Amino acid sequence: MPRFIVRSAAELEIATAFEWYELQREGLGSEFLNAVEAGLALIRRSPLMFPVVYRETRRALLRKFPYPRFYVTTPTTTRVIACVHARQSPKHWQDRSDSEQADA
Repeated sequence: MPRFIVRSAAELEIATAFEWYELQREGLGSEFLNAVEAGLALIRRSPLMFPVVYRETRRALLRKFPYPRFYVTTPTTTRVIACVHARQSPKHWQDRSDSEQADA
């Protein structure tokens, strides 16, 4: 199984979204984290199942929350590069995608 890495920027975005949801309603942040974890497990098991949306970057949507995960996968590694609100400018995660491609 390929290595699975969640980049620190994506971890920070997940933590920030958790805090925001938890402030909206106690327990909602935990629901968000559970959805993110389930989605990450699915990406890990089947990284090619989600569509390519920019160069080699794939997008996995969350069912209840508008926070898609963006990731790059190779035969040896899957890297989650962002988990941003769907209304945020794509430039935010595309710059990370370009960096991942340069590092590959």
